[in-house]
Amino acid sequence: MVVNVVIVLVTFVGMEGMAWWTHKYIMHGFMWRWHHSHHNHHPGFLERNDWFSVVFSLVAVGMVVAGFEVKPLWFLAPVGIGVTLYGIFYFIFHDIIVHRRIKIRFNTRNPYLQRIIRAHYIHHKVHKRQGAEAFGFLYAPKKYRKN
Repeated sequence: MVVNVVIVLVTFVGMEGMAWWTHKYIMHGFMWRWHHSHHNHHPGFLERNDWFSVVFSLVAVGMVVAGFEVKPLWFLAPVGIGVTLYGIFYFIFHDIIVHRRIKIRFNTRNPYLQRIIRAHYIHHKVHKRQGAEAFGFLYAPKKYRKN
């Protein structure tokens, strides 16, 4: 049980690095066709970029199922749970707090939240494939702190 919790937590923390890498080299790379919708105005609530959430969710569910169904792959279940928890935090931060895709009042004086929100807004100043910075989601270097 403790091993499973450790795997979930390590996976959750490690997902920030994986998300940064995926965002910089895949979304702003060969999958820009999907991600482009997220950096530019588009009609409707959904955007092509939302397909990334579908793909990542299917991978996480597949890991959980494989981990429960195939005994030698037991470790995939807590990995999939860690990925899922990261996805939930990502959705809350990115889609609700930053982009306000679900309309709720949210105002913070918390320096950490202000820093990651500011970093994300700086990321979105660029509407092209190249030239963006701040590819993380739940971590931003101190240089993005508001002075």
